[in-house]
Amino acid sequence: MVIKDITNYLEELAPLQYAEDFDNVGLLVGDYSTSVSGILVTLDTLEETVNEAIAKNCNLIISFHPIIFGGLKKLNGNSYVERVVLKAIKNDIAIYATHTALDNSKNGVSAKMCEVLGLENTKILIPKKGIIKKLTTFVPTNNATSLRNSLFESGAGNIGNYDNCSFNMIGEGTYRGNENSNPTLGEKGKLHTEKETRISVVFESKNETVILKSLQENHPYEEVAYELITTENIHQNIGMGMIGELKTAMDEKDFLLFLKEIMKTDCVRHSNLINKKIKKVAVLGGSGSFAISNAKRAGADAYVSADFKYHEFFKAENSILLADIGHYESEQFTKNLLVDYLTKKFSNFAVILSEKSTNPIYYI
Repeated sequence: MVIKDITNYLEELAPLQYAEDFDNVGLLVGDYSTSVSGILVTLDTLEETVNEAIAKNCNLIISFHPIIFGGLKKLNGNSYVERVVLKAIKNDIAIYATHTALDNSKNGVSAKMCEVLGLENTKILIPKKGIIKKLTTFVPTNNATSLRNSLFESGAGNIGNYDNCSFNMIGEGTYRGNENSNPTLGEKGKLHTEKETRISVVFESKNETVILKSLQENHPYEEVAYELITTENIHQNIGMGMIGELKTAMDEKDFLLFLKEIMKTDCVRHSNLINKKIKKVAVLGGSGSFAISNAKRAGADAYVSADFKYHEFFKAENSILLADIGHYESEQFTKNLLVDYLTKKFSNFAVILSEKSTNPIYYI
């Protein structure tokens, strides 16, 4: 088994196309063709993480956070990032990061938080834009059914709970091939009119390569005419954060104590108590202050995330309980999620949960 076998499966859960533009996800160190001896799953990749991988005979580290975030201009070992990369390379250990690709997954970081908190009726808090594409092509009407079916089989035409979705319109297409052409229908050098069907389908950006390959392989024309656009439509099942409901409403203080216990944190920073029952809860793993307004608009009674700044607590405005449980604490169960997911597929392969805590923050 090689690294590409592992990452192909991992990217079914967290396609790299889901990642935010600022992020750095995928294989950061290593070669996709390398045979895998074992997998170590961690939240962060530090020197001690690489040491753990060496000790446990794991030559692939799957990390949530990317050790390389910005560009590296030198590899002299002068920073912890450089030292990690150097040690990994010297010991033939590959490093793969999922980060916001997994953040935006329906079954990713925030979904795991919801599971741990026991939230029901969950949905995405901030549905993602820019990952739904639309393909329009023109094909002889006699070939429309077979081409349409091939596009469906490649992943096009799936909208929510529906599949095989398309729009079709019959019209006339014209073309004239030059002396180097080899037209499927008509003759070179002569203007040809053909009864054609215009087919339009939408699809997730992660499927673009396979869908365009299917189009080229199954379209009868020598030159395939098509239009491809990225829509501004949101995807209801992909995006940052989630919102759901507790089985039973709780008092604010009871909810905060529940958070402290279930999320295994020594400190919960929170906004002013407003004597409000907590039933509807929004969550977002990691730095989530940017989504406070989204949680309020969604009608959440409480919003659980991390890294809120002083002035951001004022945004509660006596309408929502803001709870900062800590960055590491909000994402700590992510590595369990990844181990469970990989183990189901590679049940006879060594997928090891890192025993090391990489939390850089301590409380006294």
